[in-house]
Amino acid sequence: MGRFGFLQAELKRHGCREVVMIGNVMRPRIRDIRLDWATLKRMPRVLRMFRGGDDHLLTGVARLFEEAGFRLLGAHEVAPSILAPEGVLGRVQPRHEERDDARIGMRALHVLGPLDIGQGLVVMSGHVVAVEAAEGTDLMLERCADLRQRGRIKAPNPCGVLVKRPKEGQDRRLDLPSLGPQTVQGVAKAGIAGIAIEAGGVIVSEFEELVRQADEAGIFLLGVPADVDETA
Repeated sequence: MGRFGFLQAELKRHGCREVVMIGNVMRPRIRDIRLDWATLKRMPRVLRMFRGGDDHLLTGVARLFEEAGFRLLGAHEVAPSILAPEGVLGRVQPRHEERDDARIGMRALHVLGPLDIGQGLVVMSGHVVAVEAAEGTDLMLERCADLRQRGRIKAPNPCGVLVKRPKEGQDRRLDLPSLGPQTVQGVAKAGIAGIAIEAGGVIVSEFEELVRQADEAGIFLLGVPADVDETA
């Protein structure tokens, strides 16, 4: 984060013209950042970038790359097959009430997106029981499992849906939500019936393994059209 000047010089030295950002957003403390001269000159901008959510931070970083002459690409533009397709993705079919929970979750994330809060939540019987924030999806699911153990969630086991979609208005070249086998394990431990994701808006890693584990755990996987919150 603090050596942007060195990074852009090295990329240009190796003939790099295009940049793809992947991975998690890490927020170091400002005092822990080792600054080179090019970054030091941009310090007021860097400080402003940290005053907001992850989308705000990444958008600021993206502008730095573009101003330095790089073309920024989304991971899905390089590898379009990594995006989730529409429809039921495994053998397990969601029930009518679970599809209703998925629609509620999609609408809730549509509303929360402009606040730059998160890209996932859990809905059970029409009730939002958890919203993803700084902890990320896996720790949110651990929190759901803990709430069930403590009796704060009294819904049947399994019940409800983990819903994931990009934030409304976010730059889709940056930080698309992702889903992998580890998420399926967290859903099962939390007593959640299935997963609903925006078709074409969520990166699915290890697709075949993800579907296999979901089928074995009795968890449904559903790719939902992006406009479901507008038509439901």
